[in-house]
Amino acid sequence: MERLRKKIREHDYHYYVLNQPEISDAEYDQLMEQLKALEAQAPKLVTADSPTQRVGGIPSRTFEPVRHAAAMLSLENAFTEQQLDAWHQRVIKALEQQKATFVVEPKIDGVSLALTYDQGILIRAATRGDGTTGEEVTANAKTIRAIPLRLQGDFPKYMEVRGEVFMGISDFQKYNQRGSLRKEETFANPRNAAAGSLRQKDPRITAQRPLRFFTHSYGAATGKEFKTHWDFLLCCQRWGLPITEHAKRCSDFDEVQKYCRALEQKRSELPYEADGVVVKVNEIPLYENLGMTLKSPRWAIAYKFLAHQVTTRILDIIPSVGRTGVVTPVASLEPVSCAGVTISSATLHNYDEVERLKVKIGDRVMIQRAGDVIPQVVKVIESTRSGHERSVSVPSRCPVCGGTITRDAEEVAYRCINPACSAQLVRSVLHYASRVAMDIEGLGEVVAEALVEKKWIHDVADLYELKAENLRQLPLFADKKAQKLIDAIANSRDRGLARLLFGLGIRHVGERSAMDLARYFGSMDRLMKAKAEELQKVEGIGPVVAQSVEEFFKQSQSKTLIKKLAEAKVSMTQTEKGRGPQLLRGVTLVFTGELSEMTREEAEALVRQLGGVAASSLSRKTAYVVAGKTPGSKLDKAKRLGVKIINEAEFQRLIQHEGKVTRSTRLGQGT
Repeated sequence: MERLRKKIREHDYHYYVLNQPEISDAEYDQLMEQLKALEAQAPKLVTADSPTQRVGGIPSRTFEPVRHAAAMLSLENAFTEQQLDAWHQRVIKALEQQKATFVVEPKIDGVSLALTYDQGILIRAATRGDGTTGEEVTANAKTIRAIPLRLQGDFPKYMEVRGEVFMGISDFQKYNQRGSLRKEETFANPRNAAAGSLRQKDPRITAQRPLRFFTHSYGAATGKEFKTHWDFLLCCQRWGLPITEHAKRCSDFDEVQKYCRALEQKRSELPYEADGVVVKVNEIPLYENLGMTLKSPRWAIAYKFLAHQVTTRILDIIPSVGRTGVVTPVASLEPVSCAGVTISSATLHNYDEVERLKVKIGDRVMIQRAGDVIPQVVKVIESTRSGHERSVSVPSRCPVCGGTITRDAEEVAYRCINPACSAQLVRSVLHYASRVAMDIEGLGEVVAEALVEKKWIHDVADLYELKAENLRQLPLFADKKAQKLIDAIANSRDRGLARLLFGLGIRHVGERSAMDLARYFGSMDRLMKAKAEELQKVEGIGPVVAQSVEEFFKQSQSKTLIKKLAEAKVSMTQTEKGRGPQLLRGVTLVFTGELSEMTREEAEALVRQLGGVAASSLSRKTAYVVAGKTPGSKLDKAKRLGVKIINEAEFQRLIQHEGKVTRSTRLGQGT
């Protein structure tokens, strides 16, 4: 196992750091599968820094605050060569007779990330935040293969490095193209894609995004001093931390200016989006002489590239429905060439952006290719208006299905909430079939897409009308596999009201809320008749969830769906029998760290099944904090508050009832 881990790390180093892969992707995947198979046989020998543990994190409800070892400052900007030269003159004046060299690096348009290594092991990853305190995103950062879980060579005992998480241009285009074809979420630009991916609450989603990472500076190091920034970059590369291949050491400022011009000229050839370059004084001992302002260091500056812009006319603004139900305004444009590419459409992101820009159909607008890739509307040229332009209004009904469109007060997005909307049917089916909902084994993404494409299903209730002979027409299915899926669908009828409610995908209704509602009302019929005021009487149900539930059941499409599910004999009640023994009634537990015998999701589901409350944060009501491996800041808070702390073994003993609780019980399938 350790030999395989070492070999995989070496191949990661060659791929991400040296940019010289030595094996194919298929061969790499084979090594990873071999390691997974061995670790499955000996789970106690799995190490935290094993390559297989990149997607081992637990979905998070919140991102814990993390204080940086040293402030992550922003940079002063220079928009012209004259401003860049003025910065250089200030450096010369501050250093007097001391000579400085420089390092120039592309300013990649991504998301800043601080990585902390202890004894060479990645222990924490945090976003920039306000520069002093960021948010911990360690589980998500571990899914990025370019970030080493373990350093190699003569690394410092303790070190915090900073870098940029980004999505390469070709990866971004492929991701958006695939998302557009599947009517899934797409992003406005690579930076938004990186930011949205890094702050996903489920690391498994982050793992599906093609993120990269480059190191560009350090925050702290114990037992190691760097004389120059260039030395630091080379050390990082030697330790396994990737750096951009376009970084350059310059002996004088003339060389800096020439390289800045060269990078700006070939910006369209760079594999990532860059909006400028960062120029740094190379000699680190000189930083103290140069000092810093409240916000920026005086030894570095960002020189920004000019954006590519053109003007054209908006022919129409068309609402587009994504796979998650979000309605996005898309501008149809008079075709125009920008930086060698013909642009005929541009996203306006959301209707708040339409209002902010005061854009109308028929307007002449300025278009900018953000990072030379994504076209976006920058501004309206109001002086060219004729008076015949038409205002844009938010659609009241979904343009695809005619369903209700709603907007939460805390969001900018408008959404179609019709559970049978064809634009989001694949996502709805996958959610309905997920393990924590109706648990239909074998109904994955490829199958769901095929069923929707064949128009065999128009909502989740149609699943129960499928026959094995239908499935056998698909190349995905042989006789046994087809019947196995039909049996799995049939078995899902008896999951109970709570899991059905969660499976319906009602906005804001999670697994816990679904369980609370099911216990309180007991039947779908009672729940559907409840108004928001009565819904809020349920412990844990606030006004946002209550309003969302009421709006969902008001829709005629929702009522039709529930009727079809009832006719398919799907269980619409929550019985005491399905709940099991209420050993934890009224007991609140909080989990921190990773559990070895079950996932946190399973543990929390078990607590709720036994009548307890699985909370995401500590309060006076917390009875126990269950601490797994690598616990977070909740452990320290529990100690301060005097909350009882137990380990996983003690938690198992706590939930035992007339003997050991079996795995089937933990999965909510009864004792």
